[in-house]
Amino acid sequence: MRWVAALVAAFAAAVSGADAPQFAGGAETFQANCAVCHRATGAGNPGLAPPVILDAPHFAETAEGRRQLAMTVLYGMYGEITVGERRYNFKMPEFSRFEDAQLADVLNYVVFDLGHAEARVAPLEAADFARERVHVVDGAAVRAHRTTVMAAKP
Repeated sequence: MRWVAALVAAFAAAVSGADAPQFAGGAETFQANCAVCHRATGAGNPGLAPPVILDAPHFAETAEGRRQLAMTVLYGMYGEITVGERRYNFKMPEFSRFEDAQLADVLNYVVFDLGHAEARVAPLEAADFARERVHVVDGAAVRAHRTTVMAAKP
């Protein structure tokens, strides 16, 4: 089970005092705005918010997955989803007030520093968020898009 291995790796890194994050600005933004629900390691909070370290590294591998990441932080998401064989029904707030570069940094922190994406995965860029800002959607549409991304996942 890949999700168990990801959670164990995140916990081990947190306990061992792993190296400084590659995306330090993103780490600061994550800890100030996201960790309250998703915990400092990104491992989630059962009954509240899903782990962000399980799907985010895989979403970053495809164009539609990258759109999903951008849409989620820009517009939030609500409704039931399944992550790592657990169901969550929550409402994630939107973070469109942040600049595109800041959003790219926080997601790169999640994808690479917390989620340990493979080196072949390209970091997200401010332009990824600028493209999504012209297509404003609500949190239900973000969840619907996530469903199509998950269906296409190998």
